[in-house]
Amino acid sequence: MAQSVQLVIDRGAPEPASACPREHDQLASEAGLDAERIQLGERAARSSLRAQVARLEHELSAIVAAGFPFIPAPAPAIEEVVGPCLLSLEELERSRDRLASRVGELRRRAAERAEHECRAAELLELMQLEPGRYRHVRLPVRDLGQGGCGVWEVRPRLGLIGMLAGWWQLKLSSGCPLPMGSRSTRGPAERS
Repeated sequence: MAQSVQLVIDRGAPEPASACPREHDQLASEAGLDAERIQLGERAARSSLRAQVARLEHELSAIVAAGFPFIPAPAPAIEEVVGPCLLSLEELERSRDRLASRVGELRRRAAERAEHECRAAELLELMQLEPGRYRHVRLPVRDLGQGGCGVWEVRPRLGLIGMLAGWWQLKLSSGCPLPMGSRSTRGPAERS
């Protein structure tokens, strides 16, 4: 409430000499309008900040989902909030700023990963065109952004004879190796 209106409301305070009822009503209505404007402005600011936080959270989850498993999800921020509460404007701004920095970091990681995959795809293309220049080069499929355990490798065709003759070929491994100590997945009772 404005100070001039507060003086008039206090019982022991003398009224200003120039204050007439019309001016008093006008001051009171202006103070009410100012408080209403402040509330409307704060609501608009809260709404805008919540929309920004929602957009940043959506973008963060989209980056993590697109880059999974190569881009891990960031650890959640540990805050000292005990239960549900209404965040102040300052807390909303801090939350938005933290999310914006996380999104920036994940964008940088995603760009680095995309560059890495692009270089790997170019290397694979060169290995396909001229396998003799890339003897014994291994390129995991994970570097290409694919899942699994496969590896592209330039090997000599026909073993030692192919190596001596200069016959090289690009091969993709069959996948993940078996666990150590087990040649087959069937047990002794299941073999026929």
